[in-house]
Amino acid sequence: MSVYTQVARDELEAFLQHYPLGELLDYEGISAGIENTNYFVTTGKQRLVLTLFEHHSAGELAYFLDLMAFLAEHKVPSAHPIADNNGHFLRTLNGKPAALVMRLSGRCIDTPNAQQCAAIGHALAQLHRAGQAFSGHRDNDRGPHWWHTTRNAVFDRLGAGEQQLLEEELAFQAAHRFDALPRGVIHADLFRDNALFEGDTLTGLIDFYYACNDVLLYDVAVTLNDWCSRADGAIDEAKARALLGAYRQGRPIDAAELAAWPVMLRAAALRFWLSRLQDHHFPREGELTHIKNPDVFKNILLQRRAGGDSLLTLWEGE
Repeated sequence: MSVYTQVARDELEAFLQHYPLGELLDYEGISAGIENTNYFVTTGKQRLVLTLFEHHSAGELAYFLDLMAFLAEHKVPSAHPIADNNGHFLRTLNGKPAALVMRLSGRCIDTPNAQQCAAIGHALAQLHRAGQAFSGHRDNDRGPHWWHTTRNAVFDRLGAGEQQLLEEELAFQAAHRFDALPRGVIHADLFRDNALFEGDTLTGLIDFYYACNDVLLYDVAVTLNDWCSRADGAIDEAKARALLGAYRQGRPIDAAELAAWPVMLRAAALRFWLSRLQDHHFPREGELTHIKNPDVFKNILLQRRAGGDSLLTLWEGE
């Protein structure tokens, strides 16, 4: 979340006239995240988040908004989009597709404890189960094809050691594909800044704008790499076991998934190392932006490469 497109008060007031939300009381830009323009909006009737989509077309956005409504209606803790006076979730503001969603209570957790990691594992299993009944489909646009495209963009800006690491990992991943593993709707970006808590209670998952249909285990790997990594990239085993234990209570994994686990952790680390390299070397202009350090996921990737089959024991529980 960032602010790339400025919205004046009178522009927002005109936009809100299309919703049964009362008068605008206050609004402010949100600096966390990096993809879309976001504002907190408070009206006489509700607290909301306004998103202006900087990359997705209106045609693409139906998947995200319909999915968010579906998950909220199926008891997955998440924010429901707000329909306008004509029953539509999507409108246009300042030339960009725009939507309002409910603002959930709670806050993001910088340093989660094991109980909070377990809550995330439980919610992720809920999402994966509920998503099996969702009729929409969207391919993962940050998959292997994107990895190679991004590699080509950033490669000449890397040092020799990073170039070697990137080439080795891309070759490794190309030799290990798992298209037969269980698939369905995944969040694809369930980092700590995309979940809200009140104490140890999860109040909601947010920012579904990378959601897609892909391998469920990959989503678990993406989540664990962020929630359960120490500063040096190594896994905090207590947190990892809490997250995975709660997840498998909601959706048991099979033998093929277990065998693929070390590769999936590496794939998830590679994807976010590449995206942070792209954002670092090709930053976009914005009033409030937050570009994250690529070295965080380079270190996670190095640790997962070193972990090997020992990573399988994380599923064994306490």
